[in-house]
Amino acid sequence: MNKSSEHHPVRLRRSVLCVPADNARALAKVAELATDVAIFDLEDAVAPERKVEARAALVQYLTASRPDCEIVIRINAIGSDYGQGDLAAALAANPDAILLPKVESPADIQAAADWLDENDAPETLRLWAMIETPRGVINAPAIAEAGRTFSGRLDCFVVGLNDLRKETGVPDRPGRPYLIPWLMQILLAARGGGLDVIDAVFNDFRDGAGFDEECRQGRDMGYDGKMLIHPAQIGPANERFGVDQIAVDEARAIIAAFALPENVGKGVINLSGRMVERLHLDQAVTLAAKADLIEKRKTRS
Repeated sequence: MNKSSEHHPVRLRRSVLCVPADNARALAKVAELATDVAIFDLEDAVAPERKVEARAALVQYLTASRPDCEIVIRINAIGSDYGQGDLAAALAANPDAILLPKVESPADIQAAADWLDENDAPETLRLWAMIETPRGVINAPAIAEAGRTFSGRLDCFVVGLNDLRKETGVPDRPGRPYLIPWLMQILLAARGGGLDVIDAVFNDFRDGAGFDEECRQGRDMGYDGKMLIHPAQIGPANERFGVDQIAVDEARAIIAAFALPENVGKGVINLSGRMVERLHLDQAVTLAAKADLIEKRKTRS
């Protein structure tokens, strides 16, 4: 079954820009950017002495204006000094999703889902999970499966390689040779749980060629998009994680072929000499939907 039909509709998450919640100038620019998702960060990007101030500023900003993109708020860990207050502020700001940092077990998802249910959060409010520690990687399949059982809120994994490198001692090498097994493990866990999954940040925003190559790698591994640290990375990410027009045309041909009266109810059809199964139809529907969303974003921008 298509993951979008079993868990959520297709969404564009090619570019996922992280924005410090205490940076008024950065907040004001988000509405002008072509990012698919904006993560307003109350965690790593904000110093401890500014966290309460950043929280209030973010609520005020999102109450007054709504950028034309998916809105996610990254909170501090629920068990930290700021976690509960961040959750309350996020609920007041009405984002599309709340991003939980350093998720290491299903209990982390359950705690957040329980808090949201107890505080009458709308059912449409989703949870995202940062997978950025050794335990998080090891438990990724169980964490993803938790998304099916705890309010159905879990929607997306975001890989955090900076913390993972720090905790494992794996060096930051071009091509990420020693990290690929973990990246694929997280990808498989996400897909098994019906989740989207976002590749980690590329730290040197001045290295356009390196960023482009890492986007290509992430796309080829099956990731939906990339977490970004600078607006200059938005365009290249949207391009790399976009759709190929030839593939879109083929997808529409598959959809049209299965819709023919003589093919209704068939599991396999002959399309121009190629055997096409219903699993290919599922993939075609997803790709065509993504292409439609990209076209709509171009029209609005």
